[in-house]
Amino acid sequence: MSVANSDDLKLDFYKKTCPSVESIVKKTTADFVLRAPTLAAPLLRMHFHDCFVRGCDGSVLLNSTNNNEAEKEAIPNQTLRGWHVIDAVKTAVENKCPNVVSCSDILALVARDSVLLIKGPYWEVPLGRRDGSISIKDEAANDLPSPFANITSLKNTFGSLGLNSKDLAVLSGGHTIGIGHCFAINNRLYNFTGNGDSDPSMDPNYVAHLKVKCRPGDQTTFVEMDPGSFRTFDDDYYTLVSKRRGLFQSDAALLDDRETKGYVELQRSTGGSTFFEDFRVSMVKMGKIGVLTGREGQIRKHCAFVN
Repeated sequence: MSVANSDDLKLDFYKKTCPSVESIVKKTTADFVLRAPTLAAPLLRMHFHDCFVRGCDGSVLLNSTNNNEAEKEAIPNQTLRGWHVIDAVKTAVENKCPNVVSCSDILALVARDSVLLIKGPYWEVPLGRRDGSISIKDEAANDLPSPFANITSLKNTFGSLGLNSKDLAVLSGGHTIGIGHCFAINNRLYNFTGNGDSDPSMDPNYVAHLKVKCRPGDQTTFVEMDPGSFRTFDDDYYTLVSKRRGLFQSDAALLDDRETKGYVELQRSTGGSTFFEDFRVSMVKMGKIGVLTGREGQIRKHCAFVN
């Protein structure tokens, strides 16, 4: 996927055309996230899921049409929420600066502001993305990192997008907020190798704790990814992973590679000394994946529909 266009992104891209865009996004996002802090995690996740499929072009926001199932319909995206926040922010921006600011830029800003509102790091978001017009369910199903992925698969997925092993370890730290659904861990708890067993890489006490919440075949219950502080952006995730209490197989997989395990141990032993700064760097890097700029794409009037 091309990264050349990312050079066209600029911090002051809307300086002349919509100078108040960041303050509008911040205020509108705060109106929702301060009332419902659990929205921060899905809004951050939405930006991830956008960038990993076709690049950061707002394709995850598009609705399906009569002849096309969009990315929203893919199983990994069916648990996304917060679409109403993006719509509200877009409306507020359009009222001030019509036909100027892309949905993909709005999504990048909302993700940043959501993290900041729950005590996470702040990072500068280079702007100038334009919106794509294609959104395909099967691409999301195939291209998004799976919660069942092993370390080789994860490194290949991230590497194909220009993200390295450190980015993988850093961005996985986003799991310090949010929830996971029982159906995504049922196999780890009850039938890991097909013999009615649990994943031996998990702390047995954690397995017992999760079995109380997630009964066999449970499709609806959810559990906290970072028990006790799942509404606060902090470094606890790395302590949990190091204790073999990562919720997903993809979390546990970080211990199966020298570099990613080293990063987990560094954050655990130093109280997350570099995590916030590293997260800033990796988020900016991720936000530049496969962007459309210049005359490519369009500026959608409504984020769920192609113009």
